[in-house]
Amino acid sequence: MAPKNTICLWYERDALAAADFYAKTFPDSKVGNTMRAPGNYPDGKQGDILTVEFTVAGIPCVGLNGGPHFKQSEAFSFQIATDDQAETDRLWNAIVNNGGQESECGWCKDKWGVSWQITPRVLTDAVSGPDRAAAKRAFDAMMTMKKIDVAAIEAAVRG
Repeated sequence: MAPKNTICLWYERDALAAADFYAKTFPDSKVGNTMRAPGNYPDGKQGDILTVEFTVAGIPCVGLNGGPHFKQSEAFSFQIATDDQAETDRLWNAIVNNGGQESECGWCKDKWGVSWQITPRVLTDAVSGPDRAAAKRAFDAMMTMKKIDVAAIEAAVRG
């Protein structure tokens, strides 16, 4: 049974390649069914892959090969919580080293333009914790980073 709510991501023509990458990279991720276009459409022809169902970290998605009309933006991102520096490094490096690009404060973008927040739990816990001075120190440390440095966040929390 299809989920009641599914995130739909627009790709120019590489939805299956993106879904395969996500399935290889993120835990609890997989590629599902593909639907081929039953007829010609403005940016494709009958038989082309039109949609790909996939799951990213347990979230159901569909990739739509819709052509060059719309681009991804930071207005939408996947936020992936990581447990330690090794997991943070693995996910960040997988995205960036596969044609992606670094941004600020734990954000990066994959080669299809989809934005990702690779966010260690220690950062989220620090900035939302009851110690507001520690939260500010952790936040200030994060603001200087591209990929989040767990040890630096922990040091900031300690003061």
